[in-house]
Amino acid sequence: MRFICLFVFSALALVFGPDAAFADQRMALVMGNSAYQRAPKLANATNDAGLLVETFKKAGFTVVEARNDLSAQDMRRTLRDFGAKARGADIAVIYYAGHGIEIDGNNYLVPVDAQLENDTDVYDETIGLDRVLVAIEPAKRLRLVILDACRDNPFAKNMKRTMASRAVARGLAKVEPSSPNTLVAFAAKAGLTALDGDGRNSPFATALAHHLATPGLDLRKAFGYVRDEVLQATTNRQEPFIYGSLGGDDVVLAPSAAPAPSPAAPAVSSDTSASRDYEFAERVGTVEAWDLYIAAHPSGFYTDLAKV
Repeated sequence: MRFICLFVFSALALVFGPDAAFADQRMALVMGNSAYQRAPKLANATNDAGLLVETFKKAGFTVVEARNDLSAQDMRRTLRDFGAKARGADIAVIYYAGHGIEIDGNNYLVPVDAQLENDTDVYDETIGLDRVLVAIEPAKRLRLVILDACRDNPFAKNMKRTMASRAVARGLAKVEPSSPNTLVAFAAKAGLTALDGDGRNSPFATALAHHLATPGLDLRKAFGYVRDEVLQATTNRQEPFIYGSLGGDDVVLAPSAAPAPSPAAPAVSSDTSASRDYEFAERVGTVEAWDLYIAAHPSGFYTDLAKV
């Protein structure tokens, strides 16, 4: 019986140990564009990217890739390579800090080497948000894009319009992800701009770092806390917004802390065990009971008594 109990306890420890508690493959790609060649440098974009790299590592992500100051070709290749890795992911996240632009209701991320003289240049010089979503499409449980790209954009002011009806708007346009379990988080609500911040990091990135890696916290609640913190930090001038939807189950980026192991039971001395088993065999009083006792305790004071 003691051997059976030990086996059961060992099996339970293997099943419910900390390594089995959160076995999802979680992957993140973090991109920050600061050093624009044809626009003023963004002071905080690469700082924000670095902060999010540390946040995803703190959350225990399996893969965290960091890429800064990317050209258009670099961004395309980076998304292609990350998309290939995301085929085996349960959770895939892409974070981007830098310039973004909206034209006719479509959103584009702006590489550092972009030449945007005309509105039609976006098709060749930028990366569409749709392309970013394609990269994380294979993930099984969660697909998340976080854009800190709603800053006031110098490209939009200088671009020539090839058609009078084509709108180049402030901020980014509202999106409706077509795939289930897909979220797109904006630093500011559609059509509004986000603040770069007076310190090393933007208010949005700072709030993300405070809440995304909280162990066991559902993602929807985490973004609610992010919204509240950014509103407070900007005196209600900036409100982050989430587009898309999730199912009813909790989705967390960081696992809950493993429960502390139960204190070990005090060891039972061999004399105490032999005495207890001797009393039990004596109560049963059969030859079989005494044989089992002697097999379990082949030597000792009580064994000598049992053999009498």
